[in-house]
Amino acid sequence: MLAVLLAAVMLLGLAGCGKQEEPVEPVVEPEPIEEPIQEPEPEPEPYVPAGTNPLTGLPMEPKYENDRPVAVMFNNLKAAQPQLGQSLADIIYEIPAEGGITRMVGVYQTLEGVETLGSIRSTRAYYLELALGHDALLVHAGGSPEAYADIPAWGVDNMDGVNGGSDAKIFWRDPERRKTAGYEHSLLTSGQNILDYLAKGRFRTEHRDGYTYTQAFAENGTPAGGTAAEHVTLKFSSYKTGTFDYDAASGKYMVGQYGTEYVDGNTGEQVGVTNVLVLETAVSVISGDTAGRLTVKLTGSGKGTYFCGGRAVPIQWSKADRNSQFVYKLEDGTPLTLGQGTSYVCVMSPKTSTLTYQ
Repeated sequence: MLAVLLAAVMLLGLAGCGKQEEPVEPVVEPEPIEEPIQEPEPEPEPYVPAGTNPLTGLPMEPKYENDRPVAVMFNNLKAAQPQLGQSLADIIYEIPAEGGITRMVGVYQTLEGVETLGSIRSTRAYYLELALGHDALLVHAGGSPEAYADIPAWGVDNMDGVNGGSDAKIFWRDPERRKTAGYEHSLLTSGQNILDYLAKGRFRTEHRDGYTYTQAFAENGTPAGGTAAEHVTLKFSSYKTGTFDYDAASGKYMVGQYGTEYVDGNTGEQVGVTNVLVLETAVSVISGDTAGRLTVKLTGSGKGTYFCGGRAVPIQWSKADRNSQFVYKLEDGTPLTLGQGTSYVCVMSPKTSTLTYQ
């Protein structure tokens, strides 16, 4: 029995020694997967045309740089308000006409995107000189006897809504204005009508050889050492007073007349300009003119005042002849640099008009 028990014990021991335990694999935590960081898309740079508008110093498409501008005669009687499309002009000229009224000439380097324009009124000889100084094409509706004599004599390329030929087809009479304001205040045209007509090739549409508009511009045209001038008032006559109130937020002078805002009827918005220039000159009634029409001296030189950025400085202006552009200088003879943007040029007689500012 003892031998049997010993044998059994030995067999059990041998069996126990033969059993191999499986090794335990260590638990390995998986490496965290890092998600790629999504960089925000960069904002696209705003498109800036490569050319420069010679009338404003602002960027424009290069294909328009050498175009002849278009000068449009605007009716400015109170009954004819609001004007249409004048806020898109690069330069607005305002000059007295007969009876204490004023008329305006809007100068456009390009009419692309300019909609209705008006109302259009007749021209005078001195308005022709403005167009010639810019080598511009003139849009008008009629003219004084003197202007009609000077147009062919001076070689003024023009589109006439009253005595024109095929060019008169670019104009139309607005029935609502005809009913509420009167026939004489109802003649309109449009930028597209004018461009379509010019595309027919009747007139030269690019500047003549050698023409250069010499006015310099800077991003900030505020005159150094100028006098405070945030509120400007120009009383042309007992009939017409213009105001220019500086808006620091926009950097523009907001224009007013007839005791209210000067508004573009196409948009309903008040006209604002970067530069205001008031030029003093001789203005007188033409001898023997029964309608009291004026002669305005635009050639030669004179004094003036320049407003920009809420400041004012005295200037000198000159215009060598009727085909020359205005040249502006500071009192020390330094050429005047305007602020980049639109300009409003008022021509007045210091004998009959009053300029104040504060």
